[in-house]
Amino acid sequence: MEFFNENLIKEKEDCPHFYSPITAVIRNRRSIYADRYYKKEIPAHELEEILTNATWAPTHKMTEPWRFIILSDEQQVDYGNYMFNYHKDRYYDLPEVKRTVKFEYLKNYPLNAACIVAVVFQKNSQLLPEWEEIAAISCAVQNMALTCTALNIGSYWASGGAAVDYVKTLGLTDREQSFGLFFMGYYDLSQKPVTKRRTAIAEKVIGLKHI
Repeated sequence: MEFFNENLIKEKEDCPHFYSPITAVIRNRRSIYADRYYKKEIPAHELEEILTNATWAPTHKMTEPWRFIILSDEQQVDYGNYMFNYHKDRYYDLPEVKRTVKFEYLKNYPLNAACIVAVVFQKNSQLLPEWEEIAAISCAVQNMALTCTALNIGSYWASGGAAVDYVKTLGLTDREQSFGLFFMGYYDLSQKPVTKRRTAIAEKVIGLKHI
C-alpha cells in the first residue's frame, strides 16, 4: 500500500529544507467535519491500518486502555436521529422553515461519513493514575487522525454531549467510559481547510537554544 502522500511535503520560505514526512502529516492534520464529506467507503485494508496504528500509541505498563466500536450504517442513521432528539429543544425558537432545515441537517449529518468509530475508555484497576490512561487513549485517537491525514481522509474527534451520550447506549461495561466518536470521511481536497495560527514555541518552551 502507498501509505504516505508525498504531496503533503512542501517547502517553507523560512526553511531551507523540505519537511520530513512525519512533520508534513502532523502539520497538515485538520479537523474535517462530517458536513464536508461525500459518500465513499474506506478500503478495508486502510481502515485496518488506521485502527492498528491507534493501538500503537504509548501505553504505560501496556494497559491499552481503549476499545473501539465501528458503527454500522444503521447506527449512523440512528445517531442522526439521536442528534435530532438531543438538540431539538434548542431550536424551537427559530422560524419554522429554519427549524425544519436545522432538524434535517442534524438527522443527515452522520450519513456521508465513511466510518464512525466509538471511542471507549477502559479503566484498568489501580495500577496507574487515571491521567496516564487518558493520555494514552488520546494518543491513540491522534494516531488515527494522523493516519487519516496521510491517506487523504478527513477526520475529527466528536466529544460533545450527543456524541458522548450516544456511545453510552452501545453496551459499555461498568469499568468503561464514553470518549465520544471519531468521524472519518472523504472530502474535496481542493477546498483547503483554514490554517489556524500556533503560538511561537519561544512562548511555550523554556530553555530552547536557537541554532
